[in-house]
Amino acid sequence: MTDREDVRVGRLILVPALITLAVTLLRLAGELFGWSGALFSREPGGKAALVGIVWLIPVFGVYFGLRLARAGLRPPSTARALGFGALGFFLNAALGIAAFSMVRSPVAQLGIFAVTSWIGIAVARPGWPVLWRVLLAYGLAARLPVLAIMFLSIFGGWDTHYAKPRPDFPLMGPWGLFFWTAILPQLSIWILLTIAGGMVFAALALLVRRPPAPVAAAPRAGAA
Repeated sequence: MTDREDVRVGRLILVPALITLAVTLLRLAGELFGWSGALFSREPGGKAALVGIVWLIPVFGVYFGLRLARAGLRPPSTARALGFGALGFFLNAALGIAAFSMVRSPVAQLGIFAVTSWIGIAVARPGWPVLWRVLLAYGLAARLPVLAIMFLSIFGGWDTHYAKPRPDFPLMGPWGLFFWTAILPQLSIWILLTIAGGMVFAALALLVRRPPAPVAAAPRAGAA
């Protein structure tokens, strides 16, 4: 990727990254101050609380896709973008389920799921390479602040979902917990969801907003 493309990607993700950071900080504040559990759950995994950056994936997937399309950077085929995005997600899910059925350790399951997530990320790329790069950059911009908050939560003993592993997770020190429940999933599983989910929703947006068919030129007067 050239320097010029780097600048374009950085500018494109800047506002979405700032909005995502604001939602992350709002979520943290809601948990620390004990606001509504439905909005700011402190349970392990977050219990699909309504305030969370995962809900921004389809929003910014559509935003990035439409911006790129208007700039003339459409995918080779909208169906291809949709298919490869979905394939990356479902391949990861299939490999993860197969691994979970054979491996019982939650630590090993998480490690396998991280590896299959990066396989899914690689599989999704041919569907729309330029959007893939944008979503990868946005995913990292979204998840690095979460890593910082998880570090503070785990080492500071904060009562937030950021510091709580799944109930069957083995006891371990803060560094082990930070690696297995923060670094590994944030830089693999959540990146996959950002890329695959963003690509699917971007492709669906293009299908809905098909460009109008060109109007045939009227025949000139007197033409045979």
